[in-house]
Amino acid sequence: MAPISKECDFLVIGGGSGGLACARRASGQWGAKTIAVESNRLGGTCVNVGCVPKKVTWNAAAIAETLHEAAAYGFQVKETAPFDFKTFKHKRDDYIKRLNGIYERNLKNDKVEYLHGRAHLLDKNSAEVVMDDGSKEIIRAKKILLATGGHANIPQHIPGAELGITSDGFFDLETLPKRVALVGAGYIAVEMAGMFHHLGSETHLFIRHDTFLRAFDPMIQETIVAEYERQGIHIHRNSSQSKLEKDPSNPGWMKLHYTDKTAPDGATMDLDCLLWAIGRVPEVEDLGLDKAGVKQNERGHIIADDYQNTSVENIYALGDVCGKVELTPVAIAAGRALGNRLFGGPEFKNAKLDYTNIPSVVFAHPEVGSIGLTEPEAVEKYGKENIKVYKTNFTAMYYAMMEPKEKAPTSYK
Repeated sequence: MAPISKECDFLVIGGGSGGLACARRASGQWGAKTIAVESNRLGGTCVNVGCVPKKVTWNAAAIAETLHEAAAYGFQVKETAPFDFKTFKHKRDDYIKRLNGIYERNLKNDKVEYLHGRAHLLDKNSAEVVMDDGSKEIIRAKKILLATGGHANIPQHIPGAELGITSDGFFDLETLPKRVALVGAGYIAVEMAGMFHHLGSETHLFIRHDTFLRAFDPMIQETIVAEYERQGIHIHRNSSQSKLEKDPSNPGWMKLHYTDKTAPDGATMDLDCLLWAIGRVPEVEDLGLDKAGVKQNERGHIIADDYQNTSVENIYALGDVCGKVELTPVAIAAGRALGNRLFGGPEFKNAKLDYTNIPSVVFAHPEVGSIGLTEPEAVEKYGKENIKVYKTNFTAMYYAMMEPKEKAPTSYK
């Protein structure tokens, strides 16, 4: 059967936060004939395996933390049963499914044609979409947006690495691990370590250096590392992993071979879950960038300027696939700005997102918020003699009723 052929003003490949925001702005507000293509679930990483289910899980962990602290305020809370992780997981899944439906209805309300399939470029003005049933559609578009996002990375050089999971797999877990190892030092590893710990798993965090969150200010690194250790999370500094293997004598369990600061000659650990959080890579493997001449950087991200222009005229890119600032609100704002610029008329000809001073939050326990330059960045940019640093550390009044060993810090800079 010959492929069906369609034409449109705007083809959006990728149904995540940035792509959907741009598609809806182009069609719903400016009337551009728009087609959006997604091969997975609508909403992208954030809605399905990122911010949204993570925050729901963080809320559960925060409740567990509060129940533990309630005794200090005179509440005698007795748990009649352990935390029902399976029920929680399925309720969380149902919530995400409702959001998927809302996203699809929003596309319909804004008159965006939605195709569920896998798209790849044929040239700078056309793409082929392989639908779920194997049929194909050829779409010719005046303008194309690439907003395919990214996916979690698994190390290729470690035997047995495939036995571990990534942040995607975290949300597929049906039972709470008894002992979990997380490998990574970014916000994903730190957030999930905090959630595992407060929900009841023995938690081990393996990092390559002495601190985690190393893209953040040193004050944040030092404070959160110390707090995680106070809480009882096991941090393995200067670590590396050499092998992960099944334990034949204990079904469902694995053995991790590793080195760290306290075991430079090597050690092993039995665990029932290992989560790789070593970074994300752009979702470009079968996108056909070479056929259209779209350039990538050394890490595989699509190169786009501040106006989301790629190296090819009328092909644009935004969000995680560009690797610039991988945050959902950033992708949404960039998508809306691009939709305005492309279809909103002369008054929007210079519309673009300002990528400076974008705030970010880490849902650790306790939470971290940051905006602007770190102190080392400020020193490098302006010179140490030209900056003033204001900082303070104190114990929040919430902890007034607790023993000193149970008090968490508050720090500002």
